[in-house]
Amino acid sequence: MTDMPKPTKRPHGLPNKEQVMEFIRNSETPAGKREISRAFGLSGQEKIALKALLRDMADEGLIDGDRRAFHRMGGVPKVTVLRVVDIDEGEAIGIPDSWQPDDAIPPPRIRLIEGKGRAKGQGKGRATHGAMPALRRGDRVLARTEETGTGWIGHPMKKLPQAHESLMGIVEIDGTGKGWLAPIDKSIRSSMPIADLGGAVKGQLVLSEPASKSPRAGVKVVQVLGDPLAPRSYSLIAIHKYGIPHEFLPEALDEADAAAKLPLSEDRREDLRALPIVAIDPADARDHDDAIWAAPDDDRANKGGWKALVAIADVSFYVRPGSAVDREARKRGNSVYFPDRVVPMLPEVLSADVCSLGEGEARAAMACHMTIDAEGRVKDWRFTRAIVQIAEVLAYEDAQARIDDDSAAEHLKHLWACWKTLHAARIARDPLELDLPERRVMLDEKGRITEVAVRERLDAHRVVEEYMIAANVAAAKALEAKAAPVVYRVHEPPSREKLMALKDYLATMDRKLALGQVITPGLFNRLIKDVADEAEKALIMEQVLRSQTQAYYGPRNAGHFGLALGSYAHFTSPIRRYSDLLVHRALVDAYGLEQPRPADHVIPATSGLSDRDRGSLDRVTEAISQTERRAMSAERDTIDRYVAAWLSGKVGETFDTRVTGVQKFGLFATILGFGGDGLVPVSILGDERFNYDERAQVLRGERSGTEYRSGDRLKLRLAEANPLTGALKFEPPEYEGRIEPRGGRPHVKPKPNRQDKTGFIQGKRGRPGNIRHKGSKR
Repeated sequence: MTDMPKPTKRPHGLPNKEQVMEFIRNSETPAGKREISRAFGLSGQEKIALKALLRDMADEGLIDGDRRAFHRMGGVPKVTVLRVVDIDEGEAIGIPDSWQPDDAIPPPRIRLIEGKGRAKGQGKGRATHGAMPALRRGDRVLARTEETGTGWIGHPMKKLPQAHESLMGIVEIDGTGKGWLAPIDKSIRSSMPIADLGGAVKGQLVLSEPASKSPRAGVKVVQVLGDPLAPRSYSLIAIHKYGIPHEFLPEALDEADAAAKLPLSEDRREDLRALPIVAIDPADARDHDDAIWAAPDDDRANKGGWKALVAIADVSFYVRPGSAVDREARKRGNSVYFPDRVVPMLPEVLSADVCSLGEGEARAAMACHMTIDAEGRVKDWRFTRAIVQIAEVLAYEDAQARIDDDSAAEHLKHLWACWKTLHAARIARDPLELDLPERRVMLDEKGRITEVAVRERLDAHRVVEEYMIAANVAAAKALEAKAAPVVYRVHEPPSREKLMALKDYLATMDRKLALGQVITPGLFNRLIKDVADEAEKALIMEQVLRSQTQAYYGPRNAGHFGLALGSYAHFTSPIRRYSDLLVHRALVDAYGLEQPRPADHVIPATSGLSDRDRGSLDRVTEAISQTERRAMSAERDTIDRYVAAWLSGKVGETFDTRVTGVQKFGLFATILGFGGDGLVPVSILGDERFNYDERAQVLRGERSGTEYRSGDRLKLRLAEANPLTGALKFEPPEYEGRIEPRGGRPHVKPKPNRQDKTGFIQGKRGRPGNIRHKGSKR
């Protein structure tokens, strides 16, 4: 290995920015102001000038750190503390523990290469105290880091004490007056003793931390959140549990107010205000980021074809790279929708006002113009920045009703006619068609549940979806045509392991899946179409869904298997998805769509991709993929709590259910026509031992031969519904009373019954939430 040049051989005198960057990049030790000064032989006034130079470089986003150790912005110090956030196929993945949550760049994911008893950088013979224990999520290590061609890697030097992690739960007091924390996470089965109540009283929702390093010491309350059944508490639980940012920094709010006053520069935008563009959204939508228009193409060369327009809120005009609002949006990654509230990606003055395409209002838009031939293929497209004025905002149900009773205006009929052409191309493409029910929770003015029902799927939904898909494809291909950066929405084909599992499952139902052929979405469609029994069809659709990979964002194209598309990006929802904002910025650059802003305005000048965006698309897309999964988990957990609250008044009733899963510890069942999912423990299935056949996914009684398998219909009694955890439990009606309420306190008798705390949430009416199945977001 070639030795690094000695500092004395460097040119003396104040270095320029490139020389400072080179020194920081190549230094084998922390590179602070002192080390840089010594390397270039600085003295007196030169040291003062260096301090100013380093400050300027930090302001420009070239370097980060402090005077003791600098590193490239977006990079990592040579020696730093890493926190393990994931285990990928046995390999620990860490992020810098000091990375601030409001940093503009998502933290790099660093592969931790665990040594065999000696850390990298230690000389031969300098053994450590033995091999470091296997790393787990949450562990903190001091590590040496390096950037390679395939990403960052870290070499652990020593394991550090565990940082305190908050735990949310309900305060309960036993008969002796001792406090216990009942966790709201249903995966934690036992309550913990509370060493310090911190002013909390029985029944309150609190955040706690370990009272000391010893697990026997219990926990201490660090924050009282209030009544767990008060208005909006269920979504608040999810927000805290998943660490979802829900408050904007003051500087971001101030900047959003200033950005909202930006003039639209009408002379530099295409004027589309004369077109009867309509927005079709849920009846209670808080924002409208897309609107559509179509008309027959009068070009003889495109006989039977259409001209179509998809107008999308021009968020990139108001949210500039590197701004305070942009940092907040990147941190969130997306908006999060709960039944009682929305946690928006952007401040309300932007998301619900100036960026929202409201009826009759002149609004800035990014317009996708498409030419569609008679077979429904998009032949041509162009992107412009425009001014639009939405002719009408319609609810899906209202738009559908006008079409059905033939009272729709011509522009609405054109939308439907063009959609039928696009739909014909969709059928020819044969994407994956999983008609899984989507459920919604409706609340009254006090936040109580009025209805949990299956959301009706209308043609109006399909109309909007098809225009959005066409615009998303056009955006991806338009950027590819300019060799510009693309944030793809990637959905890879199912893995062989998942296909084998699906094949084994189908075999238990006497159905075959031939794997010696090219796997296409159409293969699954034909499999589902051949099933006549509706209950069995629903079951197979669920299993097909489980066999699919999870979609993600990335800068490299791997196609979209589910939609049967070769290139696909998300362009149509920049108010609520950061991925779409990045696509808009890339289009601004690729097609010269920059819009000026007043020279004295506080927000940055450029609305295209910044150098930071271009240089960190891998990290950014990985981070927003994670925030999307975080949002889906938080939304799902909250819906589970609402459903459990709705059912808590029906404990003791018997329901028609269908078995959705079988494990060695019991059955999972869902209430037919409603969707509440719960567990039937194997211990209460009967007065005999039940054995689990993993291949067939069957529980079988040793004495009676009774079998329970997925798809079975059973009459089950609801034994428990816990709104605080979202957990449901069922039992066969003949074994009523075998299930005891979840929980229990060590060494305390009798066990307190938590069931009396169930009830309806009180809260402000908001946008209905959906029970989303895994992978349902495209």
